[in-house]
Amino acid sequence: MKDHLRAFLSYLRLNRNASAHTVRAYESDLSQLVAFMAREHRRPPSALGPSDITRVTIRGFLAELFRLGESRSSAARKLAAIRTFLRYLKREGLIESDPGLLVATPKREQTIPRHLEVDEMARLLETPDTSGPLGRRDRAILELLYASGLRLSELVGLDLEDVSLGSRMVRVLGKGRKERLVPFNQSAASALRAWLPDRQALVREGRQPRAAGRKPAGGAQPVSSRRRPDDEPLFLNYRGTRLSSRHVHRLVRHYVAACSMRFGISPHAIRHSFATHLLEAGADLRAIQELLGHVRLGTTQRYTHVNAAQLMDVYRRAHPRARGQGQGQGQGQEEE
Repeated sequence: MKDHLRAFLSYLRLNRNASAHTVRAYESDLSQLVAFMAREHRRPPSALGPSDITRVTIRGFLAELFRLGESRSSAARKLAAIRTFLRYLKREGLIESDPGLLVATPKREQTIPRHLEVDEMARLLETPDTSGPLGRRDRAILELLYASGLRLSELVGLDLEDVSLGSRMVRVLGKGRKERLVPFNQSAASALRAWLPDRQALVREGRQPRAAGRKPAGGAQPVSSRRRPDDEPLFLNYRGTRLSSRHVHRLVRHYVAACSMRFGISPHAIRHSFATHLLEAGADLRAIQELLGHVRLGTTQRYTHVNAAQLMDVYRRAHPRARGQGQGQGQGQEEE
């Protein structure tokens, strides 16, 4: 089974052009299934084969996920990974039928993602202390996240050449390695201009030769030996290397806490705030879909929402028997 799993992951990378993040997610979900099967069949994973994945096995795996407290959305994602793996096995002639077709998908919870209101977002953007280089970097990160609605992985993957300050456009490599161009505003452009001189200083410091006999912490290679000519990250850490997704996630939570705002606000919540504020200002849903890099419009519809106040405002302005309520007009019509 592990050999087939390795071949499947290679197929995802080479034939489906899946990102490293997607491949890791598939590997984690399917390895969890293999471990469950080994316990159920009381055999080592090396003794399992594709024919051991049955409808009963899949349903038992989902039942264990629920016992462990996994959410319905997480279980549905793992089932989708199993189905993709089974389709691959059938196409390769390793199984005769696809048992995944006989398993119902868990009904997902309908939840509205967290987002910030416009005034809350303004306070968050003003929080970093821009008197120092890292504060100016953090301000540029927050401004660009909100101005362009980038995913966290897209932000940390940006190189210097991907950003055009003159045209205020950023070239993004999104899911499925699909490129798109996304605009950003003057506020983000100003924050990026303030950060770029600090970035150059960090690059120069990172390329300085180290003292003889000193080794980098943790056995890491010096920055100069790791950096390629075409690898010029836009956002760097204090060592002059590319900023990680985990680091950006931590700094967003730090600034949210400093603002004394709601808990649970992440870089993804800033992306959702970007989409929500555009929608509330009257932007077309399909335009938002293009900006976010969604393949399906349904994804964008789940990603955005209209708050109750806006819904009531639209209702009062649009419904013929609701117009004029509270303004002393149409009272006679309402009573008829």
